[in-house]
Amino acid sequence: MADYGHDLEFGIFIPPVATQASGVVELAKAADVAGLDLVTFQDHPYQADFLDSWTLLSSLAGETSNVRLALNVANLPLRPPAVLARSVASLDVISGGRAELGLGAGAFWDGVEAMGGRRRTPGQGVDQLTEAIDVIRAIWDTSERSVRFEGEYYTVKGAHPGPEPVHPIGIWLGAYKPRMLALTGRKADGWIPSTGYADPPDLPDMNARIDEAAREAGRDPGDIRRLYNILGTFGSGEGWPRGSAADWAEQLAGLTLDQGMSTYIASINDEADLRTFAEEVVPAVREMVEAGRRQAPAEREDEPATAAAAAFQADGQQATPFAAVPTPDDGSRLSDERAWEEADRPEGPEADPDRRYTADQQAAGRHLIDVHDGLRQELEQLRGLVAQVEQGKVEADEVRSYINRMTIRQNNWTLGVYCESYCRIVTGHHTLEDRSVFPHLRSSAPELNPVLDRLGEEHEVISELLERVDQSLVALVSGEHGAMAQVRSAVDLLTDALRSHFSYEERELIEPLARVGFY
Repeated sequence: MADYGHDLEFGIFIPPVATQASGVVELAKAADVAGLDLVTFQDHPYQADFLDSWTLLSSLAGETSNVRLALNVANLPLRPPAVLARSVASLDVISGGRAELGLGAGAFWDGVEAMGGRRRTPGQGVDQLTEAIDVIRAIWDTSERSVRFEGEYYTVKGAHPGPEPVHPIGIWLGAYKPRMLALTGRKADGWIPSTGYADPPDLPDMNARIDEAAREAGRDPGDIRRLYNILGTFGSGEGWPRGSAADWAEQLAGLTLDQGMSTYIASINDEADLRTFAEEVVPAVREMVEAGRRQAPAEREDEPATAAAAAFQADGQQATPFAAVPTPDDGSRLSDERAWEEADRPEGPEADPDRRYTADQQAAGRHLIDVHDGLRQELEQLRGLVAQVEQGKVEADEVRSYINRMTIRQNNWTLGVYCESYCRIVTGHHTLEDRSVFPHLRSSAPELNPVLDRLGEEHEVISELLERVDQSLVALVSGEHGAMAQVRSAVDLLTDALRSHFSYEERELIEPLARVGFY
């Protein structure tokens, strides 16, 4: 079995205990600030001690900005697939494209029956799940006028599809037995087992079954993301992984390079463990996997991740060449107008090719890219909403409301959006006013001052472009002639400016941030 080459992702799995509701919400918000990719919850509607998972996710959509939200996994016997599909799509729209869907065939049948659900045999559960996937995808497909489905377990008689998800929502199956693994290979976007039910020694055979079913269905096995719920402890506790943060990193990196697992969702109960996972484990895993992927498979056959682990210094940090890659600007533009002249942008000095950086140092630049990716996603959501205004599906006031909620608007379009998430981690509880990135870069790397001046100027222009979009929407609401064309023009120019600015900022800052740090 080999690495499938998927981008690494990391998340947490929070027990939704009702008596600890405020702590659950705060932990999810902390994961968002820490730069993790996913926040997930188990879904047991028959469990009286748990919060209802969909109510919780809907609330968190308004409390977070970047993390994706998912049930891990949804209780299909108590959530009819057509209704579940609308719920997930609605969450995706509300959250700006941050919903995913884990699905299972069902378990704990006594609890299901107690809530009015029907008990199924294991075989029936697989058949029912197969039908449910088809129904869910049909409800999401708004290219069709109606959905008609006649199955043994589910019937849909002419329901209108929609709402349309903002992004292609992944369907991940919690699967362990041969028929479920085969279904994963045929129909799923991801596989999401848990340690305790599928421990690392069990993964090769399970992955092989998924791959075989995928090939038989004419699919590329690499199209199926391999997620893993990890139920380990730091220190000497039980579960897997175990040990120190460095031990966790070595174990997870090895699993990626050996078995292709690429999304790790840790069961987390407190903020201290969250910080250890996000600040120590995640950057180290990324570093080790990048190092391993640069090697040919034969070179790492005997020790896929230990070669990188052995290079760790006594403090647990590995020094390697700088590996973060800025997002390229392909030069394509939507508008004939230009927000600024790009040819006169100053450039900082070239990085020293012989310099080495630790995982913590490199995490700064990577996080800037991650934050930009979240902002790019917000931008695409804005463009999608404008398209829906043109189609008469959304009112212009709804778009204005979305603009005012956008991270780039709420942070007055300064690097504060970056500081809010990352600086808060690296500086503990120091206020953003006391320690900000630009002043520190100016004092530590004065050669960057022309670049920082230019970035500040572009921030101001972007604020004006956001205001221009908003004013064009006001004109549209007022019924002014040609206002829709003004909206399109303003959004196209904003898109060009943001895409260009993000690439420029990443190109000029990610290496200096690794070199001089934040404070």
